[in-house]
Amino acid sequence: MKPQAFLRPLLVSSSSPPPSPSLPKPLLHSHTFRVSCSSSIQSDPIKAGDAVAKSEYKFQFYDHLFLNLFRNKMVEEVGWDSEKPGYDGLIEVANRLMLTGRTNSDTKDAAVRILRSLFPPLLLDLYKMLISPIAGGKVAAMMVARVTMVTCQWLMGKCTLNSVDLPDGKSWQSGVFVEKCKYLEESKCVGICVNTCKLPTQTFFKDYMGVPLVMEPNFSDYSCQFKFGVLPPSPEDDNILKEPCLDICPIATRRKETSRNIDVVRCPKA
Repeated sequence: MKPQAFLRPLLVSSSSPPPSPSLPKPLLHSHTFRVSCSSSIQSDPIKAGDAVAKSEYKFQFYDHLFLNLFRNKMVEEVGWDSEKPGYDGLIEVANRLMLTGRTNSDTKDAAVRILRSLFPPLLLDLYKMLISPIAGGKVAAMMVARVTMVTCQWLMGKCTLNSVDLPDGKSWQSGVFVEKCKYLEESKCVGICVNTCKLPTQTFFKDYMGVPLVMEPNFSDYSCQFKFGVLPPSPEDDNILKEPCLDICPIATRRKETSRNIDVVRCPKA
């Protein structure tokens, strides 16, 4: 929520000159907290009614090109488009992508195909063959981290580069921290986050660019940590995949209304 400023009404007295109007003071301040997200700790999901400050990112001229390209590729895969323009329409297409997949694996595979279609095939092959092996993968990991930060803020919101600790004790500047993911914020769905973003993105970078990646979304504050150069845990050990539905998730809400005796503990699509 953007800070709002209010002016007190001025009292005018006939016996004294009117006081000088004071400068407007913001009554609300928006603070951004960085929370380190660990895959071994579950998030406290945001509940319906909780106030969540909207992520703020000012679109650059090239961001509209990226949005239209990504949405067009998603529409080609889904075979359907929303009547809504811009980002709102993109979220509706993402919802349709979730509904068209018979299984979570189908949805993930479709999202991987969308990501692959954004790049010339030869470019991905050359990157994997020539760049990924340099310096044990460090150069490739740092490069894709910087490209992700520059080109994907229209999708995720404000991002910053940060340092990533590797299992061997080394530290690379190959992390991207998303302060408040707009994609999760707008979709309000753990399943959409996991099956159309986290899992397919991890698969895409590892299998088609030769760069390991683990993504750690935090469902309590909508932040997300990208760690390029780090292998993701196995599905059995990834606690992100065991996260419960968000109380504000429209899909979970409908399930609760139609099946009041069912306790929705885990997202049915995660």
